[in-house]
Amino acid sequence: MIKYTEDHEWLDIADGIATVGITPHAAEQLGDIIFIELPEVGRQVSEGEEVVVIESVKAASDITAPLDGEILEINESIVDDPAAVNADADAAWFFKMRLADETATDGLLDADAYEAMIN
Repeated sequence: MIKYTEDHEWLDIADGIATVGITPHAAEQLGDIIFIELPEVGRQVSEGEEVVVIESVKAASDITAPLDGEILEINESIVDDPAAVNADADAAWFFKMRLADETATDGLLDADAYEAMIN
């Protein structure tokens, strides 16, 4: 199940685990991404807490935790090649997290609601 946040993150959710990345719209707005700092595996995060730092040629931005949970895995390949996010934001995930409460995803946007928001 794919869900979206108003902060332009996508979540691919399965069995209480969310794979998190930014949307193509967000990647386009950032411009060429040149640096990404990811969170530590095992870190407990709260919804809205800054967990990723992204620097682009335009600006520096923070990605916040979309929901409460624990960071299980990070995508080291985008640290080595940040431009991969610009090339395919739907495939270039940032981290995987175990959700503290799976029902919290009910407050996220579906694809239609996200498209309506950005248009």
